[in-house]
Amino acid sequence: MYDVVIGLEVHVQVRTESKMFCSCPNKYGAEPNTLVCPVCMGYPGVMPVPNRKAIEKTIMAGLMCSCSIAPYSKFDRKSYFYPDMPKNYQISQYDLPFCLKGKVHISGKGFSGEELGDKEIGITRIHLEEDVAKNTHLAGYSGIDFNRAGVPLMEIVSEPDMTTADEAYAYLSALKQIMQYAGISDCDMEKGQMRCDVNISLKPTGAVKFGTKIEIKNLNSFRSVHRSLLHEIKRQGKLLDEGKILSQETRGWNDDLGETYLLRSKENAHDYRYFPEPDLMPFKFTDSDIDAFKKGLPELPEAKRERFVSSMGLTTYDAHVLTLEKAYADYFEEGVAFTKNTKQLANWIITELLRELSNANVSIAESKIRPKQLAELVELISSGAVTGKTAKDVFTEMFQTGKDAQSIVKEKGLVQVTDSSEIEKFVTQAIEQNPSQAEQYRSGKTTVFQFFVGQVMKLSKGKANPQIVQKLLKEKLDS
Repeated sequence: MYDVVIGLEVHVQVRTESKMFCSCPNKYGAEPNTLVCPVCMGYPGVMPVPNRKAIEKTIMAGLMCSCSIAPYSKFDRKSYFYPDMPKNYQISQYDLPFCLKGKVHISGKGFSGEELGDKEIGITRIHLEEDVAKNTHLAGYSGIDFNRAGVPLMEIVSEPDMTTADEAYAYLSALKQIMQYAGISDCDMEKGQMRCDVNISLKPTGAVKFGTKIEIKNLNSFRSVHRSLLHEIKRQGKLLDEGKILSQETRGWNDDLGETYLLRSKENAHDYRYFPEPDLMPFKFTDSDIDAFKKGLPELPEAKRERFVSSMGLTTYDAHVLTLEKAYADYFEEGVAFTKNTKQLANWIITELLRELSNANVSIAESKIRPKQLAELVELISSGAVTGKTAKDVFTEMFQTGKDAQSIVKEKGLVQVTDSSEIEKFVTQAIEQNPSQAEQYRSGKTTVFQFFVGQVMKLSKGKANPQIVQKLLKEKLDS
């Protein structure tokens, strides 16, 4: 049996207007090699100018992850030769990063559905660097897009505190939430804004010394991280069982085959020949500087979940779903201003809105139903103006057209009937049209009661108040 030791290196692109050391736009999706200049193309003699906003957001990321902020920090040159780095070195940080020794809390259920318990994953460091260009390998040739070269990129290095693929998945999910809530990054993995390298080793159960560390490089989805870890745990365990000695190496992940493959033997720090970046001055932060950063910190996702449960009457599950994405939480909180029925509003967002958005493949920001409109529909239900069934039909039209609930209800004449004398006519008609079912009920077959409820609702076209319907039906059938 073996203990599993997992650490993650997560690269997060910082959301800024311009790149890290030049004024080129930091923007995704432009034509290849159109957002470039002599600085990010690595022309000889150019001088880098640091992006203040990127540094501030890196400090904010550290504070959100309970890191200590270094009072003295600097950039370094990391030398390597590869087509995606035209200078043949990357401006990064080595021994004096901006952020040190933090933690991220994980809890709840993992990707496989198993309970994780409460656990804190340590963060070794968060440092800032420039991203490299994007390589594209096609049949017969390769291409390089330098639009990404020079984009500010944080590297968040965890402690080897994770022991399962589920814990790694939960850590990544928590980290993504923190970055999004703080406005540090959109963390869109399809756009390369969040990328992950995995370090994993196995050691005999109870052993103190770690096993040989193997890295899995450039994983671009949480699912791939989870799958690659499960595969690698099994692969390494089999080799160790056979008495083989593992070598430190870097592996890739083939998502189609569901297996890792050898890329190269692992480099060590000295291979990169780090030395202080001579074109950039060191950075100093005073206590007052750090206090100013702290004042601007947003509410953490975990604190928001607790507030949703304690102050708004939501269940733990509701709060979990609504804080999965910052946009969900913002939508809910905007809607709360227009209704006191916070639990019902949460239900409509979770069960109806998110389902329809998923089916339509649009984000909540693109939804035609705005928070105020959904809250007004909830108010119509609460006041008895429409039934729950009618509300679903109204919601469908709202989702398609963006119209207000009140307008749709008026246009289609969907206002709920609450006049007892009107509903009594439908009740009488339902009983008279179904004498055999009425006799069954009176003979003791009380399950027929729901049949009559359905008949009355059908006769009233779904507009009769269900509570009044049941009251009048019971009186008529029992008489």
